[in-house]
Amino acid sequence: MTIHKEGFKIITVTLIVLLVVNALSFQFLPPLAVVFIGILSVLFFFVILQFFRSPKRLTDDGNEETIISPADGKVVVVEEVFETEFLNKKMIQISIFMSPFNVHLNRYPITGKTIYYKYHPGSYLVAWHPKSSTENERNTTVIEHENGHQILVRQIAGALAKRIVSYVRVNEKNKKGSEMGFIKFGSRVDVFIETSCSVKVQINDTVKGGETVLAVFN
Repeated sequence: MTIHKEGFKIITVTLIVLLVVNALSFQFLPPLAVVFIGILSVLFFFVILQFFRSPKRLTDDGNEETIISPADGKVVVVEEVFETEFLNKKMIQISIFMSPFNVHLNRYPITGKTIYYKYHPGSYLVAWHPKSSTENERNTTVIEHENGHQILVRQIAGALAKRIVSYVRVNEKNKKGSEMGFIKFGSRVDVFIETSCSVKVQINDTVKGGETVLAVFN
């Protein structure tokens, strides 16, 4: 299992705390309680490890017209909306909910130049709440493809996720599938694409960041 760099500090602190807790339980608690705490500690540590895993993904599908999923999770929204922060026009919104058990590394959905980025402080509603897209802590990134199309990616913190790490740099060109950020614990990613695009997913589909095709430019 490959661990992402964003997890190193949290994993180290978690390990130290669990070792201290188990050492104290060994000193002061009966054997049955020691075993119980030990089992819980191993399970909890495994959950933390799998949360920060960073699997390799084969992004290069040989088609620059595809828009891939920026995150692992389940599609919870596919609808036409009016995007008001930057694009100011009708777009198709595809929203992906990431549970604490999903990979939380986010990837660029297309190859292109970042033309806009903004961090928004906010609330911590549950990530599947409709208002989380506009009221929660979030990062907004707009990427322009070489074909002229612009897409907007919004990383949204959920009730448990209270830190979004971004690797985005305005005016920098990035390759489809490369790392754009990391959201710690349950969260959501919204992708806004042109209405002319052909959508390839539907609500309740399970997607993989860096691999699943969300849509195709037309």
